[in-house]
Amino acid sequence: MKHIIGLVEDEKDLGELVKSYLEREGYQVNVYMTYQAGLAHVADDVSMWILDIMLDEKSGFDLLEKIRFNKPSIPVIFMSARDQEFDRIIGLEKGSDDYITKPFSPKELVLRVNNVLKRVYKEGFSILEIDGYVVDENQRKVFSNQMDLELTTKEFDLLILFVRNKGVAFSREQILNKVWETNYYGSDRVVDDTMRRLRKKCPNLTIATIYGYGYRWG
Repeated sequence: MKHIIGLVEDEKDLGELVKSYLEREGYQVNVYMTYQAGLAHVADDVSMWILDIMLDEKSGFDLLEKIRFNKPSIPVIFMSARDQEFDRIIGLEKGSDDYITKPFSPKELVLRVNNVLKRVYKEGFSILEIDGYVVDENQRKVFSNQMDLELTTKEFDLLILFVRNKGVAFSREQILNKVWETNYYGSDRVVDDTMRRLRKKCPNLTIATIYGYGYRWG
């Protein structure tokens, strides 16, 4: 099951940055930039809320009360530019699951999200199947007839991208951003090279090439 996260953040650039990092982890993220926009979705079927404390009309604390009224057990993480013990205490008293102070590393927020979701939903990594191969996310291994296929880090990450997004077509640029992130400055040919090695190790994969664009599974 893909977790859906509701993010209420009035800084557009920060909201998009957080969204991109969480999507790389396989989450679906819905971003709202105002208190009213978030309020309109408090009854939505989401797994977690991430709330900025300082919003336009009211605060994230006010929005938390509305969220808890609809779904008392849903996890919530607060974000705030104010590093005050006062805010942390109020957030915890109102029932938040975690609190992070701006500026923060998006990777740190991803780790906090992962930890809260695992704790609340009692979930670990999954055992998945794709075209007859068994994918163990916890061990980061792929098996065929109980034999370890020994994928490299990027080969495994590339495979997981498609396993988590069946039916979605990804361009080479999108794959670069999601698998190699923003620290890679070479040619997008690295995507084709990695896919070629992955197919050689897993010849039964049905990840289709979309010529002139990218790849799709399912």
